[in-house]
Amino acid sequence: MSSEGIHVPYEKLSKHTLHMHYAITSLKEELEAIDWYRQRADDMPDKKLKAILLHNAGEEIEHASMLLEWIRRNDPRFNKELREYLFTKKPITELEGKATGRK
Repeated sequence: MSSEGIHVPYEKLSKHTLHMHYAITSLKEELEAIDWYRQRADDMPDKKLKAILLHNAGEEIEHASMLLEWIRRNDPRFNKELREYLFTKKPITELEGKATGRK
């Protein structure tokens, strides 16, 4: 197969599954890039280069956010779960207990 992330033949995948695979794979790559830029920035004594690396990390955060929003808009389960957990103030485990009926 042409992609390590594809575990079955392409012709067996629905268009939705393939598009979600591309989005999820891209999201993982953006998150990895954020991590790399931040690590390099922490190790960079040159303040100007450090600023560029942190700027680049910020750009990758923007890209990751865009991908996550596309995923939310195109997958009902992601939409449900993200609406349950994001932008809340309560402890995450408390929200999970409420959502599953295990208070």
